[in-house]
Amino acid sequence: ENLIVSGIDFKNLPVGTRFQCGDVVLEMTQIGKECHNGCEIYKIMGDCIMPREGVFAKVLCGGRIREGDELTVLE
Repeated sequence: ENLIVSGIDFKNLPVGTRFQCGDVVLEMTQIGKECHNGCEIYKIMGDCIMPREGVFAKVLCGGRIREGDELTVLE
């Protein structure tokens, strides 16, 4: 699923950084992704943030995330 997160500067964190949100633990696997032809974000916004701000993560420990839950960087 997609999450919208504010307050974390992902660009300054290395791939492999882990995050926690409640019981959920995520590990960042990629920062940025090439925008493709027909990109829905680009069609709607006139710009695509994915090459600059898109972050991908794998789930290490599953659970439920709700709107308003805090995402923290694990040390």
